[in-house]
Amino acid sequence: MTQPPGFIDPSQPSYVCKLNKALYGLKQAPRAWFHRMTSFLLSVGFVQSLADSSLFIFRHGVHTIYFLLYVDDIVVTGCDNQLLQGFIAGLGRGFDIKDLGPLHYFLGLQVSSHNNGLHISQLKYAHDLLVKHDMLLSQPVSTPMFAKANLTATEGESLANPTTFREIVGSLQYLTITRPDIAFAVNSISQFMSQPHAPHLIAAKRILRYIKGTLDHGLSFIPQRQPVHLSAYSDADWAGCPDSRRSTSGYLIYLGSNLISWCSKKQPTIARSSAESEYRSLAHASAKTTWLGFLLYELGALIQFPILLYCDNLSATYMASNPVFHARTKHIELDYHFVSEKVALGGHRVNYVPSVDQPADLLTKPLHKHRHLLLRTKLVRSAPPSLKGGVRENNAVTTI
Repeated sequence: MTQPPGFIDPSQPSYVCKLNKALYGLKQAPRAWFHRMTSFLLSVGFVQSLADSSLFIFRHGVHTIYFLLYVDDIVVTGCDNQLLQGFIAGLGRGFDIKDLGPLHYFLGLQVSSHNNGLHISQLKYAHDLLVKHDMLLSQPVSTPMFAKANLTATEGESLANPTTFREIVGSLQYLTITRPDIAFAVNSISQFMSQPHAPHLIAAKRILRYIKGTLDHGLSFIPQRQPVHLSAYSDADWAGCPDSRRSTSGYLIYLGSNLISWCSKKQPTIARSSAESEYRSLAHASAKTTWLGFLLYELGALIQFPILLYCDNLSATYMASNPVFHARTKHIELDYHFVSEKVALGGHRVNYVPSVDQPADLLTKPLHKHRHLLLRTKLVRSAPPSLKGGVRENNAVTTI
C-alpha cells in the first residue's frame, strides 16, 4: 500500500495510515473478492457463463452444479446431492461459509416449494415497507394507479421534504423484482425523483395501498416438459407521457407458461407513429429473448425455435417480415434491421395478438379494475397455503 497524496510524513516516508474501515468498504474490494472466488471456482472445474458473469457451471458426466454469486451471498444447486455436498465441503475449506440448507430466503426473496413447483415473493420485505411508512392499516385498493391517472412534472405543490417520497420509490423499485404488476406504476412515479410534487406522493402511497391487499403475491414457477417455447409479448403506449410525448415500452417473456422476464420503460426518443413505438418495443423484446436463449442454452435447457414474439400492432408485424416497408422506416433503421434479421434467420417469428389478449398492456398504461385483475392473473399469483412459519436469513451458501 502507498500513502495517499498529501499525507506523507517527510521524516517517515515509508509509513502509511492505519486502516480502520472494513476492507469491503474499499472501492477495489468487490473486484478483488470476485477475482478470488472466480479463481477458486475455475480451479476446481467450473466454467463461467458467457451470458451472466455471476453464474458458474460445473459438469461432470451427467451431473451438473450451478453456482450463483451475489457479492458474499451464494445460491448453489445441482442434480446429485452427494456431489453437491462434496463441493460445499471443499468450498468451506477455502472460505469461511455457513451452509443454511434448502433455499428459503435470499436477498429479500422468499422461496416456498409446493407440489406444483416454486413460489417466489417478497412478503416480508413488502410488510416491512408498509410498517416503515405507516401504511399497514391503510385501506387496500384494487389497482396500483387510477385508470385515468395523468401525472405531470408541474402539477401540484412541491414537497417540502422529498426524502420520504424518494425512499418509497427506491423501495418499490426493488419490490418489482417479483411484482411485475406494479412495474408501470413504479416506472411512472420514478420519473419525478428530482422534483416531486404532492400528486406524486399520493400516487406512491396508492401503490403501497395496492400492495397491502396483495402482500403474498409473487411469481409461480411450474415444471415444464422440455423442449418448451420461449415467447414474448411486447406493447407500447404511443406518446403516453404528457410532458415529453415519449412512448412507454413494455414486454413480458415466458418460458413455457412461466413468466421469467419483463420490462416497463419510457423510450429514449419520440416516436412519430404508433407503429414506430410498437416496433421499438418489439426490438427490445427481441434482444432480451436472444440473450435469454444463450443463457438457457448454457443452463442445458431445451427450447423450441423459432422464439415467438407477439405484438398487437399489425403494421409492426408486417415490417418485421416485409422489406417493402424499409423506405418508410429509415428513422428506425437499426431496430428494423435487428428484428427483421432475426426473423429472416428463423430464430424469431412475429405473430399478431389481439389487444384484448395482450398481457403486456399492463406494463404500458394504467388500466381499469376488471382489466387489471384479469391481466394480473397472467403475471403474479398469491402464495399457496402453507403451515410453515418464519423465514431464515441467508448470508452465505444456500442449497436448493
